[in-house]
Formats: sequence, C-alpha cells, structure tokens
Amino acid sequence: MTPARLVELELDSPALAGNPLGDPSRRPLLVWLPPGHDGATPLPAIYFLHGFSGNVRGWTTAGLFQPSVPERLEALVASGEVPPFVAVFPDGATALGGTQWMDAPAVGRYQSYVAEDVVAVVEEKFPVVRRREARAVVGKSSGGYGALRMGRDRTAVFAHVACHSGDAAFEYCYLPELPVAAAALLSAPDPATWLAGAKRRAREAKLGGGDHPVLNILAMAAHYSPDPHAPLGLALPFDRETARLRPEVWARWLAEDPVRFVPAAIDTYRTLETVFVDCGTHDEYHLRWGARMVVESLRAGGLHPLHEEFEDGHSGTSYRYEASVRAIAPRLARS
Repeated sequence: MTPARLVELELDSPALAGNPLGDPSRRPLLVWLPPGHDGATPLPAIYFLHGFSGNVRGWTTAGLFQPSVPERLEALVASGEVPPFVAVFPDGATALGGTQWMDAPAVGRYQSYVAEDVVAVVEEKFPVVRRREARAVVGKSSGGYGALRMGRDRTAVFAHVACHSGDAAFEYCYLPELPVAAAALLSAPDPATWLAGAKRRAREAKLGGGDHPVLNILAMAAHYSPDPHAPLGLALPFDRETARLRPEVWARWLAEDPVRFVPAAIDTYRTLETVFVDCGTHDEYHLRWGARMVVESLRAGGLHPLHEEFEDGHSGTSYRYEASVRAIAPRLARS
C-alpha cells in the first residue's frame, strides 16, 4: 500500500485580500492524501479548522508519544476502520491571535476564504468529489464554532459538520474572562496599545499566563462587536473603568452565540446530513453546557445529532478527531 502524503501549497485568497488587520492573503494550505490512493480516483474531503491561537503548522505537531492528526488519519484509513478521504487543513492565524472562521468586518472574511477559496483550490488541484454531500467541515474550539456557522451559512458547500468543544453558551465561556481582561487593560490607554505590548513581550520572551484571556476577549470583540471608530476596530462588552457590562454590546455578542443562532436557523440545519458535537466533561471554559444546549435545540428541531462527552479538559484533545472522522467518513458521498 502506498503511504499517505501531505502536500503543502500556497493559495492567494481573494476573500482575505485587503483584510482590515493587514494579515497576509497568501496562505499556506496542507492537503492530506490517504494511504493506498491511486492519485486519480475522486474522494470525498474533510476540511479541518484549528482553534484560537493555532495555525496550519499545528496539525503536524504532537505531544510526547502522541501521533499528529495526519498520522491518526493514516492509521484509521490504513486499518480499514474508515473509508479513504482527502483531508484539508487551512490556515487561520491573524494579528489578533486567531479567527472564529466567520466573515467579520474587523478581522476578515475567513468563512468565505474556506468555503470559497480553499474549496475551489482543492477541487482544482486534487481528485475530490465536487458535491456538498462529499464535503465535511470539522473543527475544535474556535474551529468548532466556525464549523457550526458553516453549517448555518454554507449548506450549499458542506453537508456534514463536526464541532469539538466549540464556543457556545457565552455567559459561561466568556463572562468569567471579562473582569480578567478589564484588569489587564487598565495598564494601557487603549486595547491597541495593550496588544502591541503583548506582542513585544512575546518577541522578547513569551506571552504571560494572564495574556491569553485578554487576547481572547479582544479577538472575540473584533468578531462579535466590531466598531470602526474604536481602537482595533472593536467595541469591548464592558466599561474599561468599572468592568460593568455594556448591555448593548453584550447583546451583540449573544446574537452570535450558537445557543441562540442554532435554534433560530433550525430549518437550515435540517438540510445537513450529519451533525457531530462533543466536549470534555472537565472543559475549563464550561463548554460542555453549550454543547448540551446546542444538541438539545437540534433534537427539538427534529434532527438526530451525534453527541458525545469524554473525560478530559479543553486542551490536548486532538485524539477526538478520530471520533468525528469515524462518524462522518462513512457517510460521505463517493460519487
């Protein structure tokens, strides 16, 4: 059997051209071809979205004694546990630390980048089945959030969706970080100045343990509450002096919460062929409850989502991609 291959290429994304953060529109892209593939037979494709603070290189790294995600995929296909497919790994690194894989005025058109530009390049250069029923989008954390949004907004492109520990139930996953971010931002005249200082610290040594919650809140504000007249083009959901919630801004965040938008778009989700949702029972961001709420809404709408919980936290759970691939790969159209 011929071994699996990991092909690296670059694509120039029209969707990301001129993005407000000045991030590159030319992006690396990894495409994994399964073992035993003859190079000609069209296969279905699974698109993988990494989490916040990740990038495309993270897919090929692994913890001590652990296989990388492509190595896990190779083992699944080589053993015959799942039928062969093509795996696609786009890059979503940004100047704010990451993307929610949505089209956001203050960040960039990252949903369009994947659903239009990446899909087009893959289908031009590789033998894949060009049907929605042959495409899946899978992600973890911010990537899981992005997958749920693709399931709402891009049903003409993807018929299968998997959300691993995706951001949901914003009162639980984001509210605890707001006072932490407010305290840190008191040290700078505005968010842009704080961000510049954080990047300087990272270059000189590394980010501090308290920097991640601030970076996360700034990035989420850029996605959920853009404000072209404010520093970094974002409106914070709290008052900078008192940390009091700003109800009008927080309401904008809640409108982007899967707990709210999934039931509101249930007719659209009914067009999907697979929805897989999981989360660790010890998730540090309390995302277990958002996952349960999303699944409850899907079931109330007449869907049959695949829902799993596992004994682990939020980080270091790349082994869970095996679960979604086992569920989705056999359901993908092959012609």
